[in-house]
Amino acid sequence: MTLRRLLRGQIAWPRLEAIVREVLTRYDEPVGRVEFLEADNWLSTPMVVNDRYFVKAISEQHSLLHAILTTGRNVGAFTSGTEGFFEHFGTPLEMAEHELEATRRMAEVGLNVPEPREAFEVDGLGVLVLEYVPAFRSFDELDAREVRDLAPDLFDALDRMHAAELAHGDLRSENVLVSNGDLYFIDATSIRDGIAEARAYDVACALGVLAPLIGPRETVSLATERLGADALLEARTFLDFVTIRPDHDFDAAAVKGEIEKRAAD
Repeated sequence: MTLRRLLRGQIAWPRLEAIVREVLTRYDEPVGRVEFLEADNWLSTPMVVNDRYFVKAISEQHSLLHAILTTGRNVGAFTSGTEGFFEHFGTPLEMAEHELEATRRMAEVGLNVPEPREAFEVDGLGVLVLEYVPAFRSFDELDAREVRDLAPDLFDALDRMHAAELAHGDLRSENVLVSNGDLYFIDATSIRDGIAEARAYDVACALGVLAPLIGPRETVSLATERLGADALLEARTFLDFVTIRPDHDFDAAAVKGEIEKRAAD
């Protein structure tokens, strides 16, 4: 077994099969079709049941890795000059329950998310069930024109989220889905409520998503129009932290330079 597979916390099929049976029973589905998603997801085993239910299975290994990643992220936040704002929940079930609640809260303020169903436990595994978003693409699968057209929607959605005292905490290309021209947010992580720094971190992550797709200048221009220069100056603090994450690859110095130009205008 490779280190990568070990860290990902691979779950044996009999335990996954028990989850599928439980989902079928709960939703009165007579037949089960399961598709495992080819997702770069270290904190759960994601699958789709009957092309309708998006199911995450979370193991103790996933929970342990989440604790390690949370510590690392809080250290990164500290090096950016702020107190750590990421939280860890102690059990797989608590992780599933938190994501369910975060998804519900986003839906309540009018954001597009997969319809939340429920969280429960099977054989020590946390299970999260959401409605499956069909025919989606992630942001990094779009061409530059599509990204330009949708970038204002992304910043508007973040503004709405943050106005409601919410933060995503793990905004990256794979966690912003596009279906029928609409944006959907998935995989919100554990963030303490009411933390302004967490919202600035979200904006920094959004800049990190867009900059390699449409360039730093256009990214900062669109962000300034929607969020204002002050929000970008706050986000600038976290750009170096975001760029060292393996799921972001952009020129932080170039983005900072564009922010400083905008702030000086």
